[in-house]
Order: sequence, then structure tokens, then C-alpha cells
Amino acid sequence: MFGFIKYHKLRIAEHIIFWLISLAFLLLEFYLVSPESFRIDLNTLIKALVLASCFAVAVYVNIYILIPRFLKPKNYIFYSFWLIILLASTSVLIQVLFMYPFNYLFPEEERFHSFKSDLYSYYFFATAFFVGLSSFLKFVKEWLVLQDLKLKYEQIERQKLEAELKTLKSQIHPHFLFNSLNNVYSLALTMPEKVPDLILKLSDLMRYVIYESRENFISIRKELEFVENYIALQKIRVSEKVNIKYLVEGKVPEKKIAPLLFEPFIDNAFKHGLNGQGRQEYVRVLFHFSGSDKLYFSIENTYENPFPSNNGHKGIGLENVKQRLEHLYLKDEYDLSISDNGTIFKIDLHLDLKD
Repeated sequence: MFGFIKYHKLRIAEHIIFWLISLAFLLLEFYLVSPESFRIDLNTLIKALVLASCFAVAVYVNIYILIPRFLKPKNYIFYSFWLIILLASTSVLIQVLFMYPFNYLFPEEERFHSFKSDLYSYYFFATAFFVGLSSFLKFVKEWLVLQDLKLKYEQIERQKLEAELKTLKSQIHPHFLFNSLNNVYSLALTMPEKVPDLILKLSDLMRYVIYESRENFISIRKELEFVENYIALQKIRVSEKVNIKYLVEGKVPEKKIAPLLFEPFIDNAFKHGLNGQGRQEYVRVLFHFSGSDKLYFSIENTYENPFPSNNGHKGIGLENVKQRLEHLYLKDEYDLSISDNGTIFKIDLHLDLKD
């Protein structure tokens, strides 16, 4: 309630300031027309007040009646018609006021004793000037209010997006840690001598996940370094018979990418795609850079049917990546495709890198 009263008082103050400036403008015009006979007396002030009052009538009829009823609904013909009627009527009203009440008050003003076409034209265009100026100020004010609302809406949307991204990132950390601990546990049962090296590599990866991947975008070189270390970590626990290929083609640009985009893909390939037997099993990871801002990522792996469900947790990482791509990239900035022929699972991602 207090805010509404404050806004209402501010609007009234704006209108008062506008018409005070208009009065000053009219007095200045009187001076410019006849500087030798100009003097600020009751005669001059009443003339300025009459003109300003008539201009005000035209301005408010236009702002509160003609614009809302005809101009905003885009009835331009009716708006133009009634605007001309308004300007003409206002001009006649000024002439009539000067010819009769003003004539009796100040009979020495001979130029107001009869209707004059040149004065009518002057009043017509003067009224048009005030109506046009007030309309322009109204539209500018509405545009500024609209921009302010748009800015506030974008801030709300950005805050909402940041909150969603934080939620998605918070899902990555436990997901990564849970899978890594499973790897440590499995390796401790089968090859305990490799556990210390696994824990050492895992600590380096956790440092990246927790500290370095806080930003929405990170250096592509750091992300590739993480991927390389992550694949090295996975190699420790899989059979040496598994064919693992990791290839980077093209020059790595000085660009940025959303962090931890590839970890769920690689994790799924090793976790669900290898049964530990090593017979004809493979994981192929490819990064191909074309130009300075294009990346093609591909990962392909064999797997056994039926695809392991992991107690319903399969796919959390993939869904997380899909949502992050939707939040951080425009639709034409990435293309993600997933194919599955029953024995081979493949993911292709075309992505525009960020500056």
C-alpha cells in the first residue's frame, strides 16, 4: 500500500513538473514573438494558463482515451480521425476563450477580438506539438518500465537456472564418488595391490570434481586432462585384454566447455559395457577438433544383453548431462545422439566451444 501511494505521488509530481516547464516555455515563446512589449503581468500569465490548460485537456484526452482505445488496439484510422478532431476542437476552444472571456478582461488585446485563421493554425500545431511530445514521453516511459520488467524477469530466470545447475552439479559429485568407491571396493577384492595407485589417482580426480569444476565453463584442456586421468583410472581395474582406445584429433583450441560432460558417458562405457572377461570387448573414445570452436566427441563400447540395470540407477549420469546441455547451450550449439544395436552402445556429441 505504501509503495502504491509513493508511486502515485511520484506520477503527480511528474505531471506538475511537466506543466510548469510548459508554462515557462510558453512565456519564453511570448518573449520571442514580441520582446519589445513583453512583460510578466496578470495578462501574460492568464494567457499562458489558458493555453496550457487547453493543451492539457488535449494531452490527457489523447493519453487516457484515444491511445488506449484506438492506438494500442492498432485501430490507426480511427485514432488518426479522432486525433485530428481533438486538435481542431482544442484550437477552436482556445480561440473562443480568447475572443470572449479574455476579450472582456483585456479589451486592449485587439488580436483576440475576432476569429483569425493564422492564429487557429498556430494553436492547431502548438496543440499537436504538446500531444506528440507527451505521447513520446509516455511511450518512452512505458518502454523503460517494460525493459525494467524484462530485466527483472531475466534475473529471476537466471537465478532459477543457476539454482538448477547447482542441483545438477550436486548430483555429479555423489554419483562420481559412489562409482569410484565401487571401483575401489571391486579392485580391493580382486587385485588389492593396485588399490593404492587407484586411490592416488582418485584423489586427483576428486580435487578436479570438487574444486576446479565449480564454474559453468572451464578450459577444454583441463577437461581433456581430467578425461585422460579418468580413463587411466578405469584401466587399472579392467582386464588387459580389453581394447581401450583414446584419441584426440586436431589442435586443441583455447576455448571453454561445460565441466564433467564426458565423465558419465565414459563411466557408463566401463561400468555397464565390460563384463570382465575381456573377449572382444572394447571402449573407443574420440575427441575431434575442427576449426577453433567445433568439437566432435564419440564413445563406443560393447556390452552384453540384457543391459545391466544397476538397481535402477543406470541413466542418472546421462540424464544429468542432457539437462546441463539444455541449460548451458542453445539448441543449435549442440547435437547429442545415442544409438544402441543390441551389442554396441554409441554416443555422438557435436558441440560448439565457448570463448
